[in-house]
Amino acid sequence: MIDLPLITGSFLVAVVVGLTGMGGGALMTPMMMLFFNVPPLAAVSSDLVASAVMKPVGSAVHLRRGTVDLRLVGWLCLGSVPAAFCGVFLARAFAVGDGVKYALGVALLLAVAGLAAKSWLAGRRASTSSTSSTSSAEGFVAGSGRLVVRPIPTVLVGTVGGLVVGVSSVGSGSLIVVALLALYPAIKANELVGTDLVQAVPLVTSAALGHLLFGDFQLDLTVSLLIGSIPGVYLGARISSRAPGGLIRAVLAIVLLASALKLLGVGNAATLWALAAAVLVTVAGWRWRVRAAARASSGSTDLARAR
Repeated sequence: MIDLPLITGSFLVAVVVGLTGMGGGALMTPMMMLFFNVPPLAAVSSDLVASAVMKPVGSAVHLRRGTVDLRLVGWLCLGSVPAAFCGVFLARAFAVGDGVKYALGVALLLAVAGLAAKSWLAGRRASTSSTSSTSSAEGFVAGSGRLVVRPIPTVLVGTVGGLVVGVSSVGSGSLIVVALLALYPAIKANELVGTDLVQAVPLVTSAALGHLLFGDFQLDLTVSLLIGSIPGVYLGARISSRAPGGLIRAVLAIVLLASALKLLGVGNAATLWALAAAVLVTVAGWRWRVRAAARASSGSTDLARAR
């Protein structure tokens, strides 16, 4: 049976996903559990099957534009596809005693840490590139403009990411993007997003197949998610160029932190204190990035004048 409140909720979450490119499983699954009392394993299973339907759309766009490093996709999938399928068995084993719920809470904390790390790495890369003329060549094959692929670390990233996705449905975007950015700091932003989207298709499909066979897939939940998510993602993508991405990601991180703490059974008072601390850290980080950008801009202006 179609659930109108769930359609509305999935639409709002999908708008955030369209704006930021992150937070699909990290928001959708906790929303179903915390606000609609969906059992943990059913929430994970239905969200993954819905994601398997939606992921190829964005991937096709990046493949047509050529903003995908298929070498990275291959090494990531070598680890992530079997690990995601195995993650379903772990989720099934954890299903007793709210194990999936706690695993999801830990995955959300990792996603929050990933968002913070991504912001820090992006700021560091921007300031480094503005002060060093040779930094853009680091990590590339000399004379070719192609990234130097590191197979073993990339397979390990895929394996860990696939396992987390199979258990909790979280991580195909928020965790693997951050790991790729740390492993390949010279990768272009559009290529980073495109590569992550394409590798997520076989990853999520493997996890979804596992949950269809061994999980707790519910067709009515998945249909409701798709009805709300498809127009929501489209709308979010259309307005993403006008929205302040940094502010949206900061709000997303705080929402994920609140969801993680509630899933882990943290009391209301402790949750409020943690959120207040997160807000203070966010403001301090934003001020640091503004000052770093100002210093980088000033440095580049002085360099231009000297030339």
